[in-house]
Amino acid sequence: MDESFNYNKNDLKEVEEGLTIIKFPEFDKVSSTAPVFYNPKMEFNRDISILAIQTFQKKLDKNISICDLFGGSGIRGIRYKKEIQGVSDVAINDISSVANEFEKINIEINDVFDLEVYNKEANLMLREHPGEFDVVDIDPFGSPSFFIDSAANSIKKNSLLCVTATDTSALCGTYTEPCIRKYNSKPYKSEYCHETGIRILAGFLGLSLAKYKKYIDIKLSHSSEHYIRLYISIKKGSLESDESLKNIGYISHCRECLYRETNKGLAVAIPQECKICESKLTHAGPLWLGKIQDKDFIKEMIKTSEDKKLNTKDKVLKLLNTCLEESNAPATFYDVHVLCKNLKISAPKYDLILEKLLDKGYLAIKTHYTPLGIKTDAPITELKKIVKDLAIN
Repeated sequence: MDESFNYNKNDLKEVEEGLTIIKFPEFDKVSSTAPVFYNPKMEFNRDISILAIQTFQKKLDKNISICDLFGGSGIRGIRYKKEIQGVSDVAINDISSVANEFEKINIEINDVFDLEVYNKEANLMLREHPGEFDVVDIDPFGSPSFFIDSAANSIKKNSLLCVTATDTSALCGTYTEPCIRKYNSKPYKSEYCHETGIRILAGFLGLSLAKYKKYIDIKLSHSSEHYIRLYISIKKGSLESDESLKNIGYISHCRECLYRETNKGLAVAIPQECKICESKLTHAGPLWLGKIQDKDFIKEMIKTSEDKKLNTKDKVLKLLNTCLEESNAPATFYDVHVLCKNLKISAPKYDLILEKLLDKGYLAIKTHYTPLGIKTDAPITELKKIVKDLAIN
């Protein structure tokens, strides 16, 4: 244990998640500088992960091995072993020797076996264990971008890659340069910037894996609180990887009238003027324009939840059911308040807009990104007309 860190064994905080109990020293603030990292706000994240990995294990139909790359207190890796059926072994890694000590303490408390603790820099951990894990979970404090190439190089086919990004200020366009530097993509800030952030991260993953003749199949993605999370099935094949990259492209957005369009292709010609009002368009990309939710996988996750003890189950199911609805929706969405501000009118009732769109034969889907978001295939001119008519009447 690091000599610079002292703690009282009789003054440790104890928490329970699912079927797991852990102990750790309490700190005034959750941060990357804490020698033992436990974030209670991420219980929701871990609960979803339990369902996603269990669903993946069922579909793979064999015992699986898991790598928890940033182990912290050990809560994630221990829960994976205790609460997911068909897990043969779990590797819990952390560069902090203090974290390693508490990981071992918590493994003993939970009386779990086939868990091995590693004290390695994350990239070295991945590079030194190529093809060993069926599931690799990358949940760092900040950006995952520094670890993606090592993951792409070492992860095997027919595996599951779970990735968290907490640097949403970059991915969602508050700070442009960091996103370009870390993800090789230009963001922009809009009402649907969190979806754009997911698509930028997915595009970065797709391009990184393609170098190694691997390609991605996104099973679930969501933006919650301060982070973005993706669950991605990894496949292999040079021709399939080439085909997969056809999902890379750009979103173009008009700040004047809210028109937007997508264009697939890494080197595709991008329009510079809005087709509706001829204003200058703003562009985001390259990013992923393929599907970011898998309907069948999410349905199986919902079914799997029936047998799991999860403290945040109601919240998890609400998210999953919304993502299920989103699975057939087009990229981007409209925020009712932003739309009405653009039209300079008071907002009509949200449900009435959905109802009117459906009556006219368009898609009208709620989104998990915001309670006032609408995913639709209606042209912006038609959507504005519907909203105006409802506001008048």
